[in-house]
Amino acid sequence: MAYDGLEAVTVFPKTDYNLILLDVMLPKIDGYGVCEFIRNTSNVPIIMLTALDSETEQLKGFNYKIDDYITKPFSIHILMKKIEAILRRFVNNTVENKKIIYKDLIVDSDSCTVSINGENILLTPREFGILIALLENKGRVLSRQQLLDSLWKYDFYGDERVVDTHVKNLRRKLNVEYIETIRGFGYRIDYENKKQTIT
Repeated sequence: MAYDGLEAVTVFPKTDYNLILLDVMLPKIDGYGVCEFIRNTSNVPIIMLTALDSETEQLKGFNYKIDDYITKPFSIHILMKKIEAILRRFVNNTVENKKIIYKDLIVDSDSCTVSINGENILLTPREFGILIALLENKGRVLSRQQLLDSLWKYDFYGDERVVDTHVKNLRRKLNVEYIETIRGFGYRIDYENKKQTIT
């Protein structure tokens, strides 16, 4: 918990988060400034909670790549359901009770873990979802729009090239050249070594 925007940007880099609840009207640095700071380094899901209910304010939030915008007063039960829905989308539950093995890569969709040569790799929910989507469609080129449609599953406000940022971060974390860029089209996991699925 942070009590103002300055504290938020100070503590954020020190811990890994699954989701951020962010007020807009914060002292020192407002919620938009905090959101911009977070988005420079992370794709963690962000839900804005605020009394500002105008369309302009909501669009501004989505332009900062938030995941939902909830105005006050709100139901805590609805908020919890929205959190569940966002996290469920991001881990991409299309693959259940399976491990996907590709070369030195093991992806466990039950525990949402990824490892290479036995070393665990920490991914954000969207990075994990992109990796699953590419592995489940190995050999196929997935466009940015297809990845957005698959992972976001709701109206997306902003540049579809946000996918490029996720893929760049995913490649850096995996530190292996498994994801191909098909210029003018999108991304794919290459044709080599057919995927094995263990149920």
